[in-house]
Amino acid sequence: MTSERKPGAEGQAFSHRSVLLDSAVDYLVTDPEGVYVDGTFGRGGHSRLVLGKLGGSGCLLGIDKDPEAIRAAQELAAENKRFFCYHGSFANLDEAIVGQGWEAVNGVLLDLGVSSPQLDDAARGFSFMRNGPLDMRMNPLQAPSAAQWLAEAEEKDIANVIFRYGEERFSRRIARSVVAQRQASPISTTHELAELVSKAVPKKEKHKHPATRTFQAIRIFINRELEDLEAGLAAAAQRLAPGGRLVVISFHSLEDRLVKRFMRDLARGPRLPKGVPVTAAQEASAFRLVGKASKANEEEINDNVRARSAVMRVLERVHNEQNHQGST
Repeated sequence: MTSERKPGAEGQAFSHRSVLLDSAVDYLVTDPEGVYVDGTFGRGGHSRLVLGKLGGSGCLLGIDKDPEAIRAAQELAAENKRFFCYHGSFANLDEAIVGQGWEAVNGVLLDLGVSSPQLDDAARGFSFMRNGPLDMRMNPLQAPSAAQWLAEAEEKDIANVIFRYGEERFSRRIARSVVAQRQASPISTTHELAELVSKAVPKKEKHKHPATRTFQAIRIFINRELEDLEAGLAAAAQRLAPGGRLVVISFHSLEDRLVKRFMRDLARGPRLPKGVPVTAAQEASAFRLVGKASKANEEEINDNVRARSAVMRVLERVHNEQNHQGST
């Protein structure tokens, strides 16, 4: 997820456009009078562009876990009567859509991961580049924080999280160091954790801080990002109207693999045993992939270095299964 800000020197931030902003919204908005969901509002970069493409009866629902993001969303809702907001995870997409009185939507956008304002704010504890409390919660009202979890978790659980969500091959060394350190004093700041990890990792990667994978892993775990993504993808696909699209921008391989498999499997249609007599309509999928995976261009990467890892995938509902089968 990105916003209208990007990190600069300490204490500075300056404007930029959300990653894949124009292309994501171009893919998303197929009916100007339709209803849409921005499942990761952030600071509203995508939402504002969507609203600019909608007609008088078009509507947009913005969702975000972060109270700061919701404050920005409420300001937009006060400015624009076609915009509504929901404080929560996009895992609760179904509940949010039903709450609007909508049965189906014409598009859902998910811009995954941590946002630039979250990274820029040292008090949020997401980045090892800025020293602050080791928090990492997208919704600070929910527990536990990263510091609380590291203070209480079993060594094997810490190692498993860092290996699974960070793909860090030195996860066991790092977990041992965490447990040894917390016996002497709590690990309470981002710099303390970054320094500990740096010392524990015997081999360093070029152009990558040794704590990068560990911070990613703990953040994903604390915020249940992959579990929420699975639930959000399923709910979005279920609620799409015919012609509606699901547009997902991911920023690391764990997310992208999950999104790729989900969309591919839906586009393939039902996997039926060989020899089962079925009609062509029963074999056909209700979904199709739209184009190939897209990446940011050079200009976007120059504007925001995080865009280098962005991958966008698009899925479209072609028809409702029951309607299509009933027409054969």
